[in-house]
Amino acid sequence: MIMTPVRRNNQEWLPSIFSDFFDNDWMVKANASTPAVNVIENETEYKVEVAAPGMTKEDFNVHLDEDNQLVISMEKKDETKDENNKYLRREFSYSKFQQSLVLPDDVEKEKISAAVNHGVLTIELPKKSKEEKAQECKVIEIQ
Repeated sequence: MIMTPVRRNNQEWLPSIFSDFFDNDWMVKANASTPAVNVIENETEYKVEVAAPGMTKEDFNVHLDEDNQLVISMEKKDETKDENNKYLRREFSYSKFQQSLVLPDDVEKEKISAAVNHGVLTIELPKKSKEEKAQECKVIEIQ
């Protein structure tokens, strides 16, 4: 089973003319803060990588929601204060991102781990062994 991103941004309600207006080069640049996400699979695990340069582990939140989806969120506020200067122009930096992934049935949810290294959040999702999968199969006795 492939992990599928869950799309939460639905702009189907916009008429075509508005879609054409908002779908220009300016909007692409405005959305450039959305990090790239890689999903990798091998025989023993799935791995999710989120590219977020400048982010630290404190900026991320990773959890399983009530629908058993892996939810990755990130929020970073950068507000510098300088009491000694009068601001002629002051810009604030704010980034926010959330992505949900549907987990395959063979993920060992209790062994999921995450780490941030050099601006990349890596989430390791170990797969259940063949023995563990076999134990999950419940045989129903026919009466």
